[in-house]
Amino acid sequence: MRHRSVADLMTHNAVTVRRTTAFKEIARLLNEFDITAVPVIDEAGHPVGVVSEADLLRRRSAGGAATAEELMTNPAVTARPEWSVVRAARIMQRQRVKRLPVVNEEGRVVGVLSRSDLIQLFLRRDHAIQEEILEDVLTRTLHLAPSDVTVEVDDGLVTLSGTVPQADLLPVVVRLCQSVDGVVDVDNRLACAAAERSRAAGGPVGPGWGHSVLPSSPAPGRV
Repeated sequence: MRHRSVADLMTHNAVTVRRTTAFKEIARLLNEFDITAVPVIDEAGHPVGVVSEADLLRRRSAGGAATAEELMTNPAVTARPEWSVVRAARIMQRQRVKRLPVVNEEGRVVGVLSRSDLIQLFLRRDHAIQEEILEDVLTRTLHLAPSDVTVEVDDGLVTLSGTVPQADLLPVVVRLCQSVDGVVDVDNRLACAAAERSRAAGGPVGPGWGHSVLPSSPAPGRV
């Protein structure tokens, strides 16, 4: 089981501009390529900032022409192609940016990852999500018998039913399923096999099986 990488989702051959690129040329590129921002690179191809539609609008309202160097937000927050998209998404959230220029080992721009690219994760087909949970999470990672757990996926909502051998596996199964790319939420209806057998035999259900245990009543005459 692995998360998709930045390289899997990023836009390759990113549109870039130089420090000296003029306001109107930046606006033309945004319109022509239907993008909302462009990385600004130096002579070696290293990102030094980003110019967005918002930057253009702010300058427009202030009046006067400008170059990319005057317009850009800097320094540029970047990502690497081998990063997981989870890591990239956390960087976006922490830095409050909507896109990340992606740089190679030499620090040159090789692509751009935007929030709209990340949305692709939630457009994964339900069958692909179900297959990954059954094969990677349940079988390979947790070594559970596929026949013990039923996995249903509807628009990214995963419903788990059936049994697991130990109660302490219940939160682990849910957590791993939630980490699968494309999963929106998990409806956990799993039970512990040992608890089910004990209940069927009429025996007590212990606290280790994930069921609540009511405190015993105090003895008469005692508080």
